[in-house]
This record gives sequence, C-alpha cells and structure tokens, in this order.
Amino acid sequence: MAGRYFDEWSIGDRIVHDIRRTVTETDNLLFTAMTHNPQPLHLDAEFAAASEFGQILVNGTFTFALMVGLSVGESTLGTLVANLGYDKLAMPNPVFLGDTLRAESEVIELRPSKSRPHAGIVTFFHLMRNQRDEIVCQCERTALLHRTPPS
Repeated sequence: MAGRYFDEWSIGDRIVHDIRRTVTETDNLLFTAMTHNPQPLHLDAEFAAASEFGQILVNGTFTFALMVGLSVGESTLGTLVANLGYDKLAMPNPVFLGDTLRAESEVIELRPSKSRPHAGIVTFFHLMRNQRDEIVCQCERTALLHRTPPS
C-alpha cells in the first residue's frame, strides 16, 4: 500500500509526485464527451481559434481530476475512508493540448475524527504546474483516513 495512514502524516509534509502526464486531444475529447459538456472551447477547433486563447482549452474539470488522481498513489491509496470535500479550487492559468502537468501536495491540517475513533481528517493542499512552471490548478482536499491498524 502506497498511501499513508492518518497518524503517519504531519502538518507541513510535502510530496512532489513523480508521475507527470502530457494531456492529449483524446483525453480532452473523451472527458468532455463523457461529462456531457458542450463547451465549444473544448470541442471546436475553429471556435477556439477565434477566442482570445487561439486554440482549444483543456476541460478544467479534467485538469482538476488529473491533479487529484496524480496525488492518490502517494497520499491516500489504500488508507482512504472517504473524500469529504474540495475547497478553494482555482485555475489561474489555462491548460492546452500537449501540456505536461505535474502535481505537488502538502498537508495543511490534521485532526482526529470525532465520530470515528479509528480515523482522522487530513487536509491536503494540491497544486498542479505545467511544463513552463505555471500553476494551472490548485485546491484543498479534505480526506478521512484510517489510522494505522493495531498489529
């Protein structure tokens, strides 16, 4: 199991996730179609070319989902009870087809669960950057994690 239990985290723990991902046209097209998002900025090259961006924009919800997904393996894989919420989501720069994205995570809050004595709540600050080191997505994710099981 790659994830950490609640009691294995400390405030300030930081992970620069090793996996990077280059976003393809197929990624954007399939995600946009699967989520029934008809926004022409994601689907119509001619429309997007006439926009201020001059090209197709990658669907922001794909960018967000990829950021969280890249973090799971080294944070909550196998230790998660449930994600409790996502807050302060921001996308300060656009993502374009062909951008290579990477994620970082930092623990910003820890607290024991009041209702589940064998679990605790970890709040992560997730950040995603492109190949130009521009921040393209960030958020806080609150997760309920199991404590280390007794041996």
